[in-house]
Amino acid sequence: MTFAPVPRVSVSDHVFGQLRDAIVSGRYRPEETLPGERELAAAFAVNRHAVREALRRLQQLGLVRVSQGDATRVLDWRVHAGLDLALSLARSADVLPVETLVRDMLEMRACVGIDAARLCAERGDPAVTAALVRAADEYGSLAPDLPRMDEANIAIWRLIVRGSGNTAYLLAFNSLLAGTFAIGDVPPDARAAELLDVAGHRRLAAAIEAGQGAAAVRHARALLTAPVTAPTTPVPGRDA
Repeated sequence: MTFAPVPRVSVSDHVFGQLRDAIVSGRYRPEETLPGERELAAAFAVNRHAVREALRRLQQLGLVRVSQGDATRVLDWRVHAGLDLALSLARSADVLPVETLVRDMLEMRACVGIDAARLCAERGDPAVTAALVRAADEYGSLAPDLPRMDEANIAIWRLIVRGSGNTAYLLAFNSLLAGTFAIGDVPPDARAAELLDVAGHRRLAAAIEAGQGAAAVRHARALLTAPVTAPTTPVPGRDA
């Protein structure tokens, strides 16, 4: 396999990115061995330290197994990788080669959000609940400005996830948000059905304030499973 020589600035980032993409795209299959450090350094025209750092990061993502004094073996990312792989790809304007990724990540968002709403209602942190009710009351004043409603929607869900008291949900929420669902942008107008449901956001906040877990689940599900439509505005740098 031929690799492109890289600039001398952040060389380990370039080595890491090219090897990561080669593994995720299937050019290197699970259980295949990568070329040795010396061979990779020559192919990328970098020093071995940059290659070693790139391999370390690949191992942290669950893409390879580096054995001391042995070959570096490729792992199956579907078995060993976590959300940090999707986040790494999103930061480089790339995505996992999975056709259903948009659907899959939005389904995960719904699962986390629905159960977080239930827990937030049942655990009832008064400070979070009060802030949530205020945020929901103010939410309607932003309509029909979808970009501003999108920002306010994120703030509302951050309060709900925080109020759930579940650290794993909070970390998953942060990963989804930081990676823009790890799929690139989902424009606000594609989620207009969810964002413009002002009454639904207020019903959700009211259910959580009242400690009604079942009602919170119902209202959260209605919001988070609202239809996602084709965007009417283009996303810069992406195909429609």
